[in-house]
Amino acid sequence: MRTIPYKETLTVEFKSDVSKLSDSEIFEAVVAFANTEGGDLYIGVEDDGEITGVHPTHSNPVSLSAYIANNTVPPISVRTEIIEEEDKQVVAVYVPKSFNGVSATASGKILRRRLKADSTPENVPMYPTEISSRLSDIRLLDYSSMPLTEASVDDFDSIETDRLLKAIRSYSGDKSLLEITLPELYKALGFVKEYDNHLVPTVTGMLMLGKTDAIKQFVPTYSTSFQVLEGTKVKVNEDFVMPVLASIERLNGFIEAWNPDHEIEMGLFRIAVPDFNTRAIREAIVNAFSHRDYSKMGRVRVAVTDEGLTVANPGGFIEGITIENLLTAEPHGRNPLLADALKRIGLAEKTGRGIDRIFEGSLIYGKLLPDYSLSTTSTVSLFIPRSAPDIQIAKMISDEQNRLGRSLPINT
Repeated sequence: MRTIPYKETLTVEFKSDVSKLSDSEIFEAVVAFANTEGGDLYIGVEDDGEITGVHPTHSNPVSLSAYIANNTVPPISVRTEIIEEEDKQVVAVYVPKSFNGVSATASGKILRRRLKADSTPENVPMYPTEISSRLSDIRLLDYSSMPLTEASVDDFDSIETDRLLKAIRSYSGDKSLLEITLPELYKALGFVKEYDNHLVPTVTGMLMLGKTDAIKQFVPTYSTSFQVLEGTKVKVNEDFVMPVLASIERLNGFIEAWNPDHEIEMGLFRIAVPDFNTRAIREAIVNAFSHRDYSKMGRVRVAVTDEGLTVANPGGFIEGITIENLLTAEPHGRNPLLADALKRIGLAEKTGRGIDRIFEGSLIYGKLLPDYSLSTTSTVSLFIPRSAPDIQIAKMISDEQNRLGRSLPINT
């Protein structure tokens, strides 16, 4: 029975060695795997899966492992073995995913692996913005903490500072932040860093307090959109660039107008239940701004349709987070400084478990669960479906919470 895969994928690559594969092609393939998800390189297999055998030059797996380590930066430690298949020898090179930064060939080539439109894989150059994104994904870089050395605190908008202080009061944020001077506040939240003996804004500071023109100049990848579609008809289509707090307020205002209430009877009481739980939506929107990849062009997009509500942001799930473990994985984000600021203001869930609040918003009324299945490696997409509440489930949950005197855990 054949042990070698029959076709190439994102994590499987074949290399023909009939005419002696060049060493540089081997190094490049290994680097591309390391900079993506890791993978298996089979030397001695054609692109169509036909096994033609390894060239004698590459037939010593121990020497090949050492040669690869000596020609990659930092050295990539691979595992190699000879596989006997169809009376021919193939060398399998097992490449681990890199968690120590971005890998390159000794000649300086930095590559990554991707799928083409026809779902076949290819190795392509990794560009500077993609390097930042990669380092953020493996938690070696906090893009949101980077200083913007060409900007100044004059690029902060006093209106946004007032909005910030109001938000701390409204959302039960860290009240100690209200008792210090503005320069101390900016430092405490990481909005500024010292550079050449003066204070300059960080990406977080610019996103939170920056004037619109300054945000466009210094964080040009950032924008927000809100859409309402009825069937194929576009009812609302708004694109805007505003600081994060102002953007969240504007999105909440838009959604309020398109989120009708429906009354249900719970014993002697009538309760108004909106199509989309307000608290869950707020958490979803805050998560989108907190975890999006600011090194990539794109928008935080909120869309209301006949089927439900979508909140999407650039940047896939970060390392260690998958659709399967969303509710159980240890919380950590792509932009720790920005996330911490939103927590201290009171907007984000302080425990980092905002995802629990999103699911709770549907569970407490027995509605269909939020769906992340349309997320990709480059986008996180949350869909909250419209659905009628299940009165019996809602009553059962309410009764149990009243009996216990506390909310039920999500995984009950």
